[in-house]
Amino acid sequence: MKINKKFNTLTYSEYIHLIENHKRFTDFNTLGLFRAIVESTELTGEQKVEVREYAVASFRKTFEFLQLKDPVTYFELSTLGETLTEADSSKAWKDIRLNQQRILKTKRLKHRNFGTYSKHLCGYDDCHLKGLMIRQGSRLADGGRMHFCSDQRSYALKVKSERRKQERKNTRQIIAAQLIVE
Repeated sequence: MKINKKFNTLTYSEYIHLIENHKRFTDFNTLGLFRAIVESTELTGEQKVEVREYAVASFRKTFEFLQLKDPVTYFELSTLGETLTEADSSKAWKDIRLNQQRILKTKRLKHRNFGTYSKHLCGYDDCHLKGLMIRQGSRLADGGRMHFCSDQRSYALKVKSERRKQERKNTRQIIAAQLIVE
């Protein structure tokens, strides 16, 4: 069965029915559901909060992974119906970053190329590359990288490898000089 309707145009009762019977629908998408709760014009603020609570209770793991996949949507969902100060907002973002690190470590993901971090998002509506899947670090990425303070810098790694290379070279030269003297 198909939903045949955009998620953000559903009413409160349709959301509840959809979440309860999500396995019946072939085109059900949890990420789309969470984004639609934020974008919905059909729901009041209280209804959005209730639908969010019900959806989070039903799709707990997906909601937690949303921090990694689409942190902006996660932030908007988790702060739905709240008035935030600048300090609250920065604390929430700091918590999201810490949780992203925790999720990457527990799931043992070596790459960080998924969700919103894997698409070209330069901010221009008329960009011909908008939504294009890209690799992090490429020229097309536009700085959309996931970076943590605990990450090692590639420059430091390069300096270390060059230093080791020089030490090996010096060791060979010392051995060669000793062999010639003897």
